[in-house]
Amino acid sequence: MTDRGSEFTNPLAIEFNKGNGRRTHIFYCDPQRSDQKGGCEVTHEMIRRVLPKKTSFDNLTQDDINLMMSHINSYNRKKLNNQSAHQLFSFINGGDILDKLGIKSIPANEISLTSLLLKNKKT
Repeated sequence: MTDRGSEFTNPLAIEFNKGNGRRTHIFYCDPQRSDQKGGCEVTHEMIRRVLPKKTSFDNLTQDDINLMMSHINSYNRKKLNNQSAHQLFSFINGGDILDKLGIKSIPANEISLTSLLLKNKKT
């Protein structure tokens, strides 16, 4: 989910690769509803802890993204009643979906939200 910033004026270029294969879906927040984007902003901040601004995404693999998102989604959030997004999603939808997506639960004492995460690739 995103806002209507200029970087999202061509959603088809984001949603489809050069071979016209779908790689994602873009969803927009409703105008004047900043409350719809709060969770995205927190996740974006966590992504930027691992991939600071000016970091190239060109050499990231799907495994890199899965690893980063596993760590981010395992982080307990106050807004989720001190649960992680992983725990909440698993409770509502079952863990098999996350397994198929390559997202796993990371123990709290092993979560890394720093740029060292993808350099070490131990988890």
